[in-house]
Amino acid sequence: MATRVGLYPGTFDPIHNGHIDIISRAVKLVDKLVVGVAINAEKNPLFNLDERVAILTEELNHLPGPVADRAEVVVLPFKGLLMNFAREVGAAVIVRSLRAVADFEYEFQMTAMNQQLDREIETVFLMADPRHQAIASSLVKVIAQLEGDVTKFVSPRVKEALLAKVGR
Repeated sequence: MATRVGLYPGTFDPIHNGHIDIISRAVKLVDKLVVGVAINAEKNPLFNLDERVAILTEELNHLPGPVADRAEVVVLPFKGLLMNFAREVGAAVIVRSLRAVADFEYEFQMTAMNQQLDREIETVFLMADPRHQAIASSLVKVIAQLEGDVTKFVSPRVKEALLAKVGR
């Protein structure tokens, strides 16, 4: 039987509880989930690529047994066009999350363009859990930089790395 590969791409700067929620639900849909850590200089990441890959890998090592047992999960960095990376890893599906209407507009356009590049790769949208709809990595970083408490948004391991990175 063929392995159904999914790809969940993002910058993950830093990974937060909303990302973990999407990953824990995406593994129900595929046999293997590639979490693609994007190299995107335009987003001006706080953590460099190696740090983001390491933090994400560590977080995924702590997924609860039932989640981790559903599918193989691997973390890989990528640069360039998402659809090229999707083909490279053999993805049949790209997993994206939606938090709000603004996300939908962007994702709708991106999906239409991706379909033009490769009609064989489907995009699946998972709605953010209501508890995580407001979480965005950019906001988590600002809260940490302004000495706010990020405990509700990230794991203790990510919180520690984030506070160290912002000098707290």
